[in-house]
Amino acid sequence: MSDSIEIISWNVNGIRAVGNKDALKWIDEREPDILCLQEIKALQEQIPDGLFEKEYTDIIVNSATKKGYSGTMTWSTLQSDANSVAHHVDTTAEGRIVETHYDDIVLFNVYFPNGQKNEERLAHKMKFYDDFLAHCEQLREDGKSIIICGDVNTAHTEIDLSNPKANSKTSGFLPIEREWMDKLIDHGYIDTFRYVNGEEKERYSWWSYRSGARDRNVGWRIDYFFISEDLCESLEDAFILNDITGSDHCPVGIRISI
Repeated sequence: MSDSIEIISWNVNGIRAVGNKDALKWIDEREPDILCLQEIKALQEQIPDGLFEKEYTDIIVNSATKKGYSGTMTWSTLQSDANSVAHHVDTTAEGRIVETHYDDIVLFNVYFPNGQKNEERLAHKMKFYDDFLAHCEQLREDGKSIIICGDVNTAHTEIDLSNPKANSKTSGFLPIEREWMDKLIDHGYIDTFRYVNGEEKERYSWWSYRSGARDRNVGWRIDYFFISEDLCESLEDAFILNDITGSDHCPVGIRISI
């Protein structure tokens, strides 16, 4: 008999800031089995106590070496095995990946790079994308099933952001970035939200802090859960928790039987 678990991913845009706002207290009510956070912007010793009361037995932090920048963290009630790492695909010391292994399933919590700063940073983002996919494909060759969650920093199709035409030359919606997401799907990874919810429009996970964008729902869907296609029959739900505030992103999640 397989167990159904809930996994939630959230770019918190600073775990200390979120802690100061008590913006993770909803965890005690919802009680996800696994919580994946991105952009924690903290070293392990800087992570506040008392973010919530729920107890997680398996906690892995991957902080950037640069203080107050990037970083990922996975909290789990399931015990990951010894292959779990924080992480070798990301050679930049920016703390962008936590990889946890649960028997034959590998869960990736990823904060993909942003390419808006300059051409060099965009090139870095594209290399990161390709290196990451190659790593996932190697694991699949070894017989693993894959779950990828996090801030992908790209909206895939025109229905995944409010103003596609105005942003067609902005990193985050460039053809080259969107083509990589096509490639990911062509390799047999499923966008869980679209798989469950079809072509639902105006469903976003990030809003600019400027000009009341969130109140007006002028947003982008850049936070995703992808699963390898062998897990499709196990997927029970995929959702966006857009009523949860405290960051410029909102949490996204899936329920899956494993």
